[in-house]
Amino acid sequence: MTTPPPHREHGVEDLCAAGSLLYARALAEGRLRAEETAQAPCLLDLGLLGPALDAPHLWEPVPPALALHRLLRASGQRIAEERRREEKLAETFAPLLRDARGHPAAGGTPALGVLSGKERIDRAIAEVLAEASGELLTIQPHGSHIGPPPHVHEPAIRRDQEFLDRGGRIRTLYQHTLRYAPTVLARYERLTGDVQARTLDEITERLVLIDRTAAFVPANAERTMALEVRHPALISYFATTFERFWRLATPMHPRAVRQPTLGGVTPRQRAIAALLVEGHTDAVIADRLGMNVRTAREHIAKLAATLGSESRAQLGYLIARSGILDREA
Repeated sequence: MTTPPPHREHGVEDLCAAGSLLYARALAEGRLRAEETAQAPCLLDLGLLGPALDAPHLWEPVPPALALHRLLRASGQRIAEERRREEKLAETFAPLLRDARGHPAAGGTPALGVLSGKERIDRAIAEVLAEASGELLTIQPHGSHIGPPPHVHEPAIRRDQEFLDRGGRIRTLYQHTLRYAPTVLARYERLTGDVQARTLDEITERLVLIDRTAAFVPANAERTMALEVRHPALISYFATTFERFWRLATPMHPRAVRQPTLGGVTPRQRAIAALLVEGHTDAVIADRLGMNVRTAREHIAKLAATLGSESRAQLGYLIARSGILDREA
């Protein structure tokens, strides 16, 4: 006699391994003792066993064909009940959906969505831009153009030119470190139309804002995930932030404005000086200004030489005394 495996709790509509073995044994032997049914109580719950008429302490199996018919009928009743429940929910929500059509994010367009994978992100941006004809505002930090090979930017250039050809306008903010980057210069040599670019020492993470109705921002440090934003309050915040940065930025294209050197201190060195006074390390300064640590240290050395500093501590004092941070660039 095969001993069935231990019985585990499960739904009343299921037949477990222990129940299957015991039911097969009941069919083979014809009857089971009452105490044996405790090995698989689901047989009683499913109606697969019934008490013998001539021996109440014994249980007989219900014929498989009859048992299957009963179980299928019960299953059909549960399905029908679920369908009635679905219909009732649909009826309940129908007027609510109609009332919500005039609200943001209604009609199947979520106010906030998550995109995974760079290809999916680029495709989503292209799809939204293909329907736009107003204005494209973007913020492109240092890492967007330093590292990737030039051909990576080809699809974006073609996409942006098509937008410009439809009468669109493009404005982009970069860091000062990208004013002479080959990929950036190549972009503006090829684009024709209403396209402008400006630069700042420090900017935010990447931002793509299309027609002030949809925005895309990174959702992780690697930029392999992005948020697609359509909430009006967030869109307004992004646009306001961009406009304030834009007013502070230095024109780069179509007409470049050269930042003046004051007292022998370059604009780049003034930006570094401001961060030095705040107590930041060379690595933090390099990251915030979009340059490598070696370049940052070279600028710090030149700044120290210009101000006559012989130590890091003295450099901070001389920066404060020189007043270079109080002068307007």
